Amino acid sequence: MSERPSESFYVAEGEHLIPTALTRGPWDAGAQHAGPPSALIARAIETCEPREGMQIGRVTVEILHPVPLEPLTLTARIVRPGRSVELLEASLQGPQGELMRASAWRLEAGAGGARGDAPPAGPAEGQRQDFFPTGQEVGYHTAMEYRFVRGAFLEPGPATVWMRMGVPLVAGERPTGLQRVMVAADSGNGVSAALDWREHLFINTDLSVHLLRLPETDWVCLEAQTLIGASGMADTAVWDECGRIGRAVQTLLVRPR
Repeated sequence: MSERPSESFYVAEGEHLIPTALTRGPWDAGAQHAGPPSALIARAIETCEPREGMQIGRVTVEILHPVPLEPLTLTARIVRPGRSVELLEASLQGPQGELMRASAWRLEAGAGGARGDAPPAGPAEGQRQDFFPTGQEVGYHTAMEYRFVRGAFLEPGPATVWMRMGVPLVAGERPTGLQRVMVAADSGNGVSAALDWREHLFINTDLSVHLLRLPETDWVCLEAQTLIGASGMADTAVWDECGRIGRAVQTLLVRPR
């Protein structure tokens, strides 16, 4: 882990991406929140043989293991080339092997652009809240800004929250729209727990994000609800300040602590 002052989630050093303390998740001091590495694997996908006029329409990330705060490497390739539709795969590895893998559809961008329904009340109307206590002074919780317009941390039930990155994903790079969505989307289950998190664990095995378009502003809104059956599911509508941009879904293992 990088011990230098944390001004980004990662620092690029040759073939490696070195996580800073800002990637640390709230549940394990030695593991990253899944948002930053999900954004990192999306970065590998969107920089893999990019073509003008194409847009990522869907990214699914499979979380194979907790991601440690250790140097990471990424690979990405096109597995189904096409003039207007391409399927890509990417893999994120650490010192002990593969940690995440992802697939994504890259599509020829259409001529549409209708934004549909008006977005929820904006971040300026939301309530700023500190993250719940994690036992760590620095982590993902201090790198992101939150503005709740419905719900709250530690308040079970649906929530609507605007989120914004406080630092770049990779030092020296401006985050792309896809990266801004992915770094936030994994928080859907965290902000909308259906049961008291102090008594139950909610472990997501994946993150699937479907996009109508990319966000036009720095703020990304999650309108999230967690549903519990034989397994759990976090179902999140994703917005920017102009309208609806997509949906994120997570599969959850729910069990008592």
